[in-house]
Amino acid sequence: MTALADLELSARELAARRAWAERELGLQDGVASRAQLTFGGYTPNDIRRAIRRREMQLVHRGVYVTHTGPLTWRQRAWAAVLYAEPAALCGPTVLEPHRTDDADGPIHVAIDHRRRLDPPPGVIVHRVVGLPRQMFAGERPPRLKLEDNALLQAREAISEIEVIGLLTDIIGRRGVTTDAVRTALKRHPRLPRRGFITGLLADVEAGTCSVLEHGYLTRVERAHGLPTGTRQSERSTPNGKEFRDVEYEAYGLVVELDGRLNHESWRAQGRDADRDLDDLALGGKLTARVRWPQVFETQCRTAARVTQLLHQRGWQEDPKRCGDECTLETWSS
Repeated sequence: MTALADLELSARELAARRAWAERELGLQDGVASRAQLTFGGYTPNDIRRAIRRREMQLVHRGVYVTHTGPLTWRQRAWAAVLYAEPAALCGPTVLEPHRTDDADGPIHVAIDHRRRLDPPPGVIVHRVVGLPRQMFAGERPPRLKLEDNALLQAREAISEIEVIGLLTDIIGRRGVTTDAVRTALKRHPRLPRRGFITGLLADVEAGTCSVLEHGYLTRVERAHGLPTGTRQSERSTPNGKEFRDVEYEAYGLVVELDGRLNHESWRAQGRDADRDLDDLALGGKLTARVRWPQVFETQCRTAARVTQLLHQRGWQEDPKRCGDECTLETWSS
């Protein structure tokens, strides 16, 4: 009786494990690792038989999917995570839509920085310090938290405008706040441009654009030898007192720095247009509105355009090149 009971228990356990494996396959879009299949009661012969019968195909070493056709995006994502496990989706893959058709581009996954892994074709591996604290493990497939993922990408960004874009994309998305990003910064102690990112977060939180203002001063005005503008000069309008970001008073030119991040609206644009018309009607001043890309990406072109406006209004000096690669002359004609 004891032997029979043990046999029945083994059969029940095997059935329970098979049921578990079927649930995992369902949750993982038909993708499973060899370890999962083995725990679920599949023997190596079972796996080989399923492949021969075209019920299953090998995706990466030790990772299978339960069909032989093209993989969906989610199946590719699951296969990459299971191949590299413990791992999490990261980089551009985190925000990739869960498409049901083939998707171009590699799948990015994060692993612990102490591991070494040879990625298969179509998978890019990023080594991360403190991976467990950065993972949003409740997501399936597991992924990095949006704020940590943005900072991971910021670490590899080649320009400040790219960093601005990364933070713009995630603040306000799925409840990500400036506080969440600020907390995530503590998990990235060696992150480049920490001061820049901290200042940018403060601007977003306060609704100001001091980072943009400082960028205009150093990258456009001062770097190209433009006249020194007056900052935050006060003016009276029918709606009360307002402040101009930069005013070249002798030449009747105002530069307004629009540092809004993902908050563009028709109402805001209408207010901007009204303010510009007020400048012209009340004082004959021309307003030039400058945004992030004009300061952190095409600053030489911006300097050339501001120079043209200043020349038209009486400035007689010439600007200077900001460096060997300055493109000021290209845009001066």
